[in-house]
Amino acid sequence: MTKLSVNVNKIATLRNSRGGDTPNLIQVASDIQNFGGQGITIHPRPDERHIRYRDAYDLKPIVTTEYNIEGNPIPKFIELVLAVAPTQVTLVPDAEDAITSNAGWDTKKHKDFLIDVISEFKRNNIRTSIFVDPVEEMIEGAAATGTERIELYTEEFASSYAKGNLEAVKPYALCAQRAIDLGIGVNAGHDLSLDNIKFFKDNVPDLLEVSIGHALISESIYLGLENVINMYLYRLK
Repeated sequence: MTKLSVNVNKIATLRNSRGGDTPNLIQVASDIQNFGGQGITIHPRPDERHIRYRDAYDLKPIVTTEYNIEGNPIPKFIELVLAVAPTQVTLVPDAEDAITSNAGWDTKKHKDFLIDVISEFKRNNIRTSIFVDPVEEMIEGAAATGTERIELYTEEFASSYAKGNLEAVKPYALCAQRAIDLGIGVNAGHDLSLDNIKFFKDNVPDLLEVSIGHALISESIYLGLENVINMYLYRLK
């Protein structure tokens, strides 16, 4: 079964919009786990417009499943991850002004940088994953960095699937198989939803984990958080 890690950035965005502590991020993360969620993902950005760096520390004691911290490995982010020591760190090449993640790493161009960063996290027993586009050359480049996993950037799949193009999953299936052949675990995320998650999971081999936030929280407005989490878990069996 593919694990469901719930990205709680949108909960933090809602909290921050009023300047108080409602909804309470810690309580929501705890509830997500009680409802069956198998991981909590956060993606702090330098301007802390949703997840605050303090949140990363506050979540640590209550995440009893898997704790995944995503972000651009600038010095402040590296320091945070080393201090919090989550289960997994996912490296994402975000521009500081990016609304959301919009590209994977060029693993050839940034090979030396990624090797240095990944080595530091691995020395501290933090599993590493890097965000990549579904391009086999980038998967091969990822293998050379020493990363333990990749996270396939699924926006193009989600966009194409919504238009009826089922062939859009093929590059992801090929890249997942290439990663497996190279000894790398496969995660995925970005714009995955109740509508497309089963098809993606059924067609991408040995998918270990998906990280879903925006769609899951949006769907929960209509269907309820506990219901939606269990709907994902059913589709990911």
